[in-house]
Amino acid sequence: MKNKYELIYQDLAEQIDDGVYLVNSYLPSENELKARYETSRETVRKALRELSEHGYIQKVRGKGSVVIPRNKFDFPVSGLVSFKELAEKLNQSVETDVNRLQTVIPSRHIKKQLNLETDAAVVEVIRTRKLGGERVILDKDYLLEEKVTGLTEAICKDSIYHYLETALGLVISFAKKEITIEEPTVEDRECLDLDGFHNVVVIKNYVYLDDATLFQYTESRHRPDRFRFVDFARRHTH
Repeated sequence: MKNKYELIYQDLAEQIDDGVYLVNSYLPSENELKARYETSRETVRKALRELSEHGYIQKVRGKGSVVIPRNKFDFPVSGLVSFKELAEKLNQSVETDVNRLQTVIPSRHIKKQLNLETDAAVVEVIRTRKLGGERVILDKDYLLEEKVTGLTEAICKDSIYHYLETALGLVISFAKKEITIEEPTVEDRECLDLDGFHNVVVIKNYVYLDDATLFQYTESRHRPDRFRFVDFARRHTH
């Protein structure tokens, strides 16, 4: 026999699947659900946690439980692909805004990330990615200028990797990645639609050419409700 919270979860999940509650709409409040199902607040919260864990809702601070798209954007953790290549698999509108494109002397932090011992110039590219009209990714790229020449805003709106590989003939080989959960910065709040969200998923990429040159450092800052980070692992026995 199922627990009460499981029955509530199942009922609400079916209503979402059936379109009773549409994407971007809010479920009734905890108090309303408590009265509807004649149960305790803790039981309602357990049901809502189940809905969240199964990708039906996102808890938004101060607003309640919003129904989210079930087709989350799958980001491969171990793969090295461009946003354009991933976006081509989506069945929704995708747009890139170039917030900043400039050649700079790197800060101490960026010099450390790129293992630079001199003040070699880097190209800074800041882009906001929109899915379905919502600003959900902030990409911050820092590339060695000596390796990356001729970048334009049009190239950055399309695909930097496509340009590097086809126009410049660079061979992008591998990347080291680091994933963290962080509180949004002021820049995140300005560039992303984060109303009600109190963290972002940050993927830091250290990208190397085939001669083992570290030529790019990227921080890809994601709103957490629209993405699922996936990988495949095989256990090797000894």
